[in-house]
Amino acid sequence: MNSEPVKRIRWLPSQWPADAAGRRNMALLVQLRWIAIAGQIATILVVHFGMNIHLPLQSMLVVPCIAVLMNFGSLMILRRRADITHAELFLALLFDVLALTTQLYLSGGGTNPFISLYLLQVALGVVLLHRWSVWGIVAASSACAAMLTVFYRPLDLSDSLEGHLFDLHIIGTWVCVTMIAVLLVLFMTRVTHNLQQREAYLARLRQQAVEEEHIIRMGLLASGAAHELGTPLAQLAVVLGDWRHMPQIKKHPALVEEVEEMEAAVKRCKSILTGILMSAGEARGEAPQATDVRSFIEIIARDWRAANAGMPLRCDFGPHDYPRIVADPVIRQAVTNLLDNAREAGASYINMMISRDSQWLHITVRDNGKGFSPDMLADVGKPYRSSKGRQGGGLGLFLVVNVVRKLGGRVDASNGADGGAMIQLRLPFATLALEEESDAD
Repeated sequence: MNSEPVKRIRWLPSQWPADAAGRRNMALLVQLRWIAIAGQIATILVVHFGMNIHLPLQSMLVVPCIAVLMNFGSLMILRRRADITHAELFLALLFDVLALTTQLYLSGGGTNPFISLYLLQVALGVVLLHRWSVWGIVAASSACAAMLTVFYRPLDLSDSLEGHLFDLHIIGTWVCVTMIAVLLVLFMTRVTHNLQQREAYLARLRQQAVEEEHIIRMGLLASGAAHELGTPLAQLAVVLGDWRHMPQIKKHPALVEEVEEMEAAVKRCKSILTGILMSAGEARGEAPQATDVRSFIEIIARDWRAANAGMPLRCDFGPHDYPRIVADPVIRQAVTNLLDNAREAGASYINMMISRDSQWLHITVRDNGKGFSPDMLADVGKPYRSSKGRQGGGLGLFLVVNVVRKLGGRVDASNGADGGAMIQLRLPFATLALEEESDAD
């Protein structure tokens, strides 16, 4: 096949969570602030026009307007940033404390039953902030509440409400407590969910670190074994070459044929060891080569058929145009592992299907074997999880999953509707295709 050296390959970083906990918590604070803005405006209008309690409308409506600007600024930051710092969460809560203080100052100060909303700010701080920051919110809320007992603008009650201030205070306290309870349940439930997702993500990272350490050990062992096996294989090749020219062997065509088969097997073993060393970064005599998807898959299928005579393997390509990709031996080995697994699982027929969409290359290997058990499907990609019942089994699929994950892709395993196992590799063109090709897509 025609090939050319690869100039540059773009590799994707390891997959990170789509949304960090800090960013999600800031988004929740923005949503809570929208609720507060709507509640403040509604309360101001009801009290001023419905209850005939004269409030400084212009001054009190300025606070929600500033909160609206604060929310828009926060949304702009959320769109540009992948995470929110702890200091930014602290400042957002501090802003809400100061906004609440301003509204309470203009509407009765410490006599306003909504002064209990400071507790909501403290509760949010306990969940979202570090210890020192929480005490900062506590100190700010306490100082503001203390100030409001001395400095505030008294309520201007109408004649009909004179003497009923205590009754109004009781009703306002009930409304405030109910509102705090509802907001705490809604907000704390979502924050707790975010924290649980964060813990689950960290647990996955720890598991990946353990698996990658296992892969490194396996790679070192494979590389060392490849070096050690090179010498005896070379000796076998020399001995077999001498045997072929021996008169005793030449007289028997059956022996000549067997010697040729042994030489082919030794040659294949040396080719496999060379591939191992190339994957490990050694014995790389030339730059990685570029090819098209169809040629890449057909070569894998041809080599696998040659090594597994008698096993039917069909390749189906979707009606697509495929970009040129890097003929990476790691991907070649991953696909070969899937084909070997299907054969070893008892399949008598294997079908490899290749398709694509705008961003992904799909390689699906399907067989007519016994398929996966429910326990196997739950543990796909875990080392030493195998249905073959032999020691050391299960490493092939484990390596496939980790190789694809490192390339920014994913592996999906399932059972076919009419039986057999089906494994799909989803590989991003951003890591496979040449840069100029992937940019054109």
